[in-house]
Amino acid sequence: MEPFSTLIRTASHEQHVEAETSTFMSDLLGGRLGVDAYARYTEQLWFVYDALEAGTERLASDPVAGPFIRPELFRLPALERDLAHLRGPGWRAGLSALPATRTYADRVRECAERWPGGYVAHHYTRYLGDLSGGQIIRDKAEKTWGFAKKGDGVRFYVFEQIPNPAAFKRSYRELLDAVHADDLERQRIVTECKKAFALNTGVFRALGEEFPLSA
Repeated sequence: MEPFSTLIRTASHEQHVEAETSTFMSDLLGGRLGVDAYARYTEQLWFVYDALEAGTERLASDPVAGPFIRPELFRLPALERDLAHLRGPGWRAGLSALPATRTYADRVRECAERWPGGYVAHHYTRYLGDLSGGQIIRDKAEKTWGFAKKGDGVRFYVFEQIPNPAAFKRSYRELLDAVHADDLERQRIVTECKKAFALNTGVFRALGEEFPLSA
């Protein structure tokens, strides 16, 4: 039987490609947008990670979600340092979520509160993506806007407590394979994974509308 980690990866492949090739992301990574667009994107991430990480103490003892609660993954403190660097010390006052971001964060929070399996889907989609594709974004951001290597402005992408990302991703996939869920629940988790990618793409779309490239 196909391992669950493979099932999840192949099932969400299309959405994954769509998220990665969104116009906003390609414009951002292509250096066609200013640092303001990057800062705005970072703000949106704050809302999503606030939803992901707010309920972790309670989820840590849950049989399904508990094994995935790994403090070395937490991104909120790094995001807050980045935002202070990008927007200044009063960054919280100007923080605002796009409607698409609010929809995404609300769904994550709902899963965190009511459905641990769904939470795992969002956890996987975000953190494994950050460990992989996030490194490309960090590299581009450092080169495009002159951030210090792995410093303020790109700390979100730096996992200081994970010295070996490849090994960590392997152990994470083992956790997925051993997830405490029957076949039906696993199928529901896969479906939520697809939804997570779609919600993420919705945020990119909204950002693309806010930062259109002048023709």
